[in-house]
Amino acid sequence: MHVPVKCRIMNTASFFPCALFAGLLLLGSPLRATNEPKDKTPWKITGQLEEACSCDAACPCWFGSKPTKMTCGGGQVLFIQKGNYGKVKLDGLAVASIGQSPEGQTMMESFGNWNFAYNYIDEKATPDQRKALEAIAAKVLAPGASKKTETRYVPITRKIEDKDHEITLGQYGTFRGHLIEGGLGGTPKIMNPPGADPLHHEYAQGRTSKMSYTDADQNWFWENSNYMFGTFTIDNVQYEKYAAGLAQKMAQMKDEKAPEKK
Repeated sequence: MHVPVKCRIMNTASFFPCALFAGLLLLGSPLRATNEPKDKTPWKITGQLEEACSCDAACPCWFGSKPTKMTCGGGQVLFIQKGNYGKVKLDGLAVASIGQSPEGQTMMESFGNWNFAYNYIDEKATPDQRKALEAIAAKVLAPGASKKTETRYVPITRKIEDKDHEITLGQYGTFRGHLIEGGLGGTPKIMNPPGADPLHHEYAQGRTSKMSYTDADQNWFWENSNYMFGTFTIDNVQYEKYAAGLAQKMAQMKDEKAPEKK
């Protein structure tokens, strides 16, 4: 019996400014005007994260480094096993995002100027469920990453065959990935990378056997690229605390950079 090998990687100061800036933009509220209305609807979702991108495994973007190709193009898919947004049930639904960084820049430093960032909502959701999924996506799936955005309603499916997970986003994209084995057995796990948010507090590392995408004026086809799998239970309270903590750290950074008063 193999024992999972955990590669515990902690935050370091060299990555911190970019990760912090991206996280604040991601959450939005700390950088918005104080008089802007805020969504106070309580929500909670539990499920599984499927993620893949064009980088070689493991994706260096989570560590504030440049992608292994000229850009990092990929996405994340949340399969919700149990969830709610207020009184709206979200059990058995899915939501996804696909995006791409500019050439020669890290995902973090280029946040806000990505080539595109599209959201995909499970087409079997009711109108109320669609609104709920869109609201949650606006909290956790990189809002503000790009000026080129779209939301599409598509069938989001997953097929699991032995070790392979194949995810399809309607007519637009698909990826097939599997977890890899660590040097001492089990599956390598990455915990708390510098770019982590509550959704990515820990994930298992793998590789794709294929990844394709034809939306947003793209025509991708990758093989043997980065694949990640994780489980999550996240809610509005976690993200509010996360946003508050980031805002406090940003204020501290601002104070440290401010010239000393004479």
